Amino acid sequence: MHAYRTHTCGELRPADVGETARLSGWVHRVRDHGGVLFIDLRDHYGITQCVADPDSPAFAMAETVRSEWVLRIDGAVRNRPDETVNPGLPTGAVEVFISEIEVLSAAAELPLPVFGEPDYPEETRLTYRFLDLRRETLHNNIVKRSRIIQSLRNRMMEEGFTEFQTPILTASSPEGARDYLVPSRVHPGTFYALPQAPQQFKQLTMIAGFDKYFQIAPCFRDEDARADRSPGEFYQLDIEMSFVTQDDVFAAVEPVLRGVFEEFGGDKPVTKAFPRIAWWDALRKYGTDKPDLRNPIIMQDVSEHFWQSGFKIFANQLKDYESAEAVAAYDRAQFHKNDSRVWAIPAKTGGSRAFCDRMNSWAQGEGQPGLGYIFFRDGEGAGPIAKNIGPDRVQAIRTQLGLENGDAVFFVAGVPRSFADFAGRARQKIGEDLDLIDRDRFDFCWIVDFPMFEWNEEEKRVDFSHNPFSMPQGELEALETLDPLQVLAYQYDIVCNGVELSSGAIRNHRPEIMRRAFAIAGYGEEVLQEKFGGMLRALEFGAPPHGGIAPGVDRIVMLLCGEENLREVVMFPMNQQAQDLMMGAPSEVSAAQLRELHIRPVPPPKS
Repeated sequence: MHAYRTHTCGELRPADVGETARLSGWVHRVRDHGGVLFIDLRDHYGITQCVADPDSPAFAMAETVRSEWVLRIDGAVRNRPDETVNPGLPTGAVEVFISEIEVLSAAAELPLPVFGEPDYPEETRLTYRFLDLRRETLHNNIVKRSRIIQSLRNRMMEEGFTEFQTPILTASSPEGARDYLVPSRVHPGTFYALPQAPQQFKQLTMIAGFDKYFQIAPCFRDEDARADRSPGEFYQLDIEMSFVTQDDVFAAVEPVLRGVFEEFGGDKPVTKAFPRIAWWDALRKYGTDKPDLRNPIIMQDVSEHFWQSGFKIFANQLKDYESAEAVAAYDRAQFHKNDSRVWAIPAKTGGSRAFCDRMNSWAQGEGQPGLGYIFFRDGEGAGPIAKNIGPDRVQAIRTQLGLENGDAVFFVAGVPRSFADFAGRARQKIGEDLDLIDRDRFDFCWIVDFPMFEWNEEEKRVDFSHNPFSMPQGELEALETLDPLQVLAYQYDIVCNGVELSSGAIRNHRPEIMRRAFAIAGYGEEVLQEKFGGMLRALEFGAPPHGGIAPGVDRIVMLLCGEENLREVVMFPMNQQAQDLMMGAPSEVSAAQLRELHIRPVPPPKS
């Protein structure tokens, strides 16, 4: 017989009755039923009920065991009595009558329970992560993560992609976040950087003549944590393809993601054909470029109904428009300007003063002066705004938004680029509070037509808005003839249920376009050579048109596990301050190590 087990704790079935089994695992819990001891033994595969009564030679030992001790148990497999069968457990029809117990390892008093799923402080959970991982939900999430990654890998290979590995130690590159730097011992005063993404390497792979690349790639960014963003490191399904258009990338990625979500999504419907939404339309309709399409609320511009109206707070913001036609002519080109607008957020079934007042209070808690509203009853609009603009304008708003008695509408006003984020959060809160969101589905979309550049208010200059290596729509001609803020790029995001899974782009493969784009963003030839010389040289030796994307693995798993925090799907996460409480990282190192690396720490000045 094997030293530790003949079967796993999830393996025994009625067909094994009469056999002698040896199991090894952790004591999940011990139950004393009138002198009969039940030990639920747990391993990676499941739980088996083991029984000892006073006639068992192992009874005395069974009385001493405690939760999370590691045991080897020998015994006869037998059917459970009918009244104790547990249909919710794969092994629930059988039990092991214990003949021998060996304590392989005793456990000290636990700092957090493993049995059950109580909510414990993050500090405790992360300090004792090895215990936290024994809990059923978290353990299952990590196993599911492995299966999802394997499915992604298989699906990519089936589509003809080849997996390659790119370097971990590379050069520092301004890609939107802070680098993690690694000092060089051999070259004093210089540093490697951990890659924020394999961006340049995967492009160079295409330039080198490989065609369809993918990698489950680790990425490192020194940025603050959020519920949907781990500090320090994360993984992505990195993809690049040669001789492709934007449509080709979409056609390759959609079936992979749809298939994985159908496979692991628990029968929730998944979008069949991912809709494409222009970046500007996403902001205008949803207030965000990562909209949750399960929320049916679509915002609309209602500025024309407030121009020269009796509601002076809004009318005064629109006073610079010379005519109603000028108000109606507002479009994406004016988004970067200081032109004010009024946007409406319809709220089906929200037509009560109590709900409207709650939303107004919420807005004030978000740092806003308030949230104007009209609610509809008895065929009329009610509230201060309705009284000030009159019944004709109220009915025009109602008709435009398709509202009925019992509905409401909320308003935000000002410069759209300043209020769009708040409007998007208000839209989402209304949808949640009114229970308008269908949570039992996965709604995907592509966000396309991002602006190539944006205005950097802090530095008072034009800067890249997304990926600097993207191909501008209109290519070199657009860069030379259009206002930079009006140039669109072949850049795209993929979004699911309000979570951005990935950004991607068709890349710029021509050096003259790269030089011009970087010059617009303030990077001279010298800086271009220093920071991106490798990429620039590669483009000068014949580069194919190419493009790609990199869906975030952690976020995919988070959605498929029904979690709201990445900590629940990452095996050993850091805390919100980018600390590994279990291993004690980051930590100080010895003076000898620092001398070897030719560096000296400089503590921040005392406040």
